[in-house]
Amino acid sequence: MKVLLLNGSPRKEGCTFTALSEVAKTLNHNGIDTEIFQAGNPDTDNVKAAAAKLKEADALIVGSPVYWASPSGQIIEFMDKLCSMAGKDMLHKPAAAVASARRAGTTATLDVLQKYFSYHEMPVVSANYWNMVHGNTPAEVAQDEEGLQIMRSLGNNMAWLLKSLEAGKAAGIAVPQAEDKIKTNFIR
Repeated sequence: MKVLLLNGSPRKEGCTFTALSEVAKTLNHNGIDTEIFQAGNPDTDNVKAAAAKLKEADALIVGSPVYWASPSGQIIEFMDKLCSMAGKDMLHKPAAAVASARRAGTTATLDVLQKYFSYHEMPVVSANYWNMVHGNTPAEVAQDEEGLQIMRSLGNNMAWLLKSLEAGKAAGIAVPQAEDKIKTNFIR
């Protein structure tokens, strides 16, 4: 099993990366392979590379710093393109969002990111609090004991859900088949 973690920060090894690394370390400890992909560049070729990795992944975690009380513009553009290119490969895969902030805006950031998951029928994985870390630098995030504990809880919950889904498939439980979307005629 493998989890793809998207680092939606333009800073390759900043605060968001620090949070995602803690989740990845916990997933690895649970026998789950991980890859942190630099999604802070929404260039189409970069999105295509992530889409190829997503196709092979069993779950997705999207991390973003908070910019003006919402996700980074880069990750929003990245996710818009990824959903257009690879939305079919997102269906029914567990997903989680992670927010990194100096102080505030994290719950709004998580809300925006989780809408991508809900639209694609992805089970949303949570922790024992909102999936966020606080700090202005990676060193400050590393001092956020509660935030890092939340990242570990998220990793453990993701590992448990992936193993539960695998056991369900082995027991013959099939993935739900989606109905075709209803087409409507809007009266203007």
